[in-house]
Amino acid sequence: MLRRVTATRYVTPLREGGSLPGLMEADDLGTYVVKFVGAGQGRKTLVAEVISAGLARAAGLRVPELVAVELDPALAAGEPDQEVQDLLRASAGLNLGVDFLPGALDLDRPATVVDSGWAARLLWFDAFVGNVDRSWRNPNLLLWHGRPYAIDHGAALTFHHSWPGAAEWPARAYDAKDHVVAGMAPDTAAADTAMAGALTPDVVDAAVGDVPDEWLTDEPGFSSADEVRAAYVRLLGERLSDRGAWLAGLAVVGERPKVAG
Repeated sequence: MLRRVTATRYVTPLREGGSLPGLMEADDLGTYVVKFVGAGQGRKTLVAEVISAGLARAAGLRVPELVAVELDPALAAGEPDQEVQDLLRASAGLNLGVDFLPGALDLDRPATVVDSGWAARLLWFDAFVGNVDRSWRNPNLLLWHGRPYAIDHGAALTFHHSWPGAAEWPARAYDAKDHVVAGMAPDTAAADTAMAGALTPDVVDAAVGDVPDEWLTDEPGFSSADEVRAAYVRLLGERLSDRGAWLAGLAVVGERPKVAG
């Protein structure tokens, strides 16, 4: 399970995203970018973040440490911004904290830092989890101490927004044409053996097991958090087995699209 900390102070909102994450301090003396369970995107984005980060780390991609952040809504009383107050009050209990990497830079042009082998692994991974939010418009990559880190995986595992149609997800093609590394001619076929081999059943079980029960309970169509976990494990296993249906579509080449004007 995720390491658990308790929020002690709200520092500042981060308004880059639509869910209004905030920078917070915790009782372990750490500082975290906190994504709130009470935000409009809901708890499923937090579930996707946790599972994807566990899988990425196991496959050799760097991601910041994640923690579960216990939030007392009483912290809202000290905030002058009404929107922040409302969000904190709606997010009592467990939220997701992403380790704040001081001095990290947005990695908008990965080709200047990483090679095509790394690009292939990143693209393969995003296709595997169905991450639709790593485009040249919004790379969701950081450069910290000279190394790339992948962040923001809340838009992955989209099948959990409509469980009745989830059976179709494992073989679903991945649209890679706007991916941030598309112009680097990544050889995903070469990366496939290493990536697929790293994601063993035990690894998948562990990544799904990191999700707190609180974010899986009361899911329509399921009787328990463990039943929801089993569904994630099954679909990810099928996605891995069915990768012939989506791997060939990743052979994207060409230049990154130009921004008009």
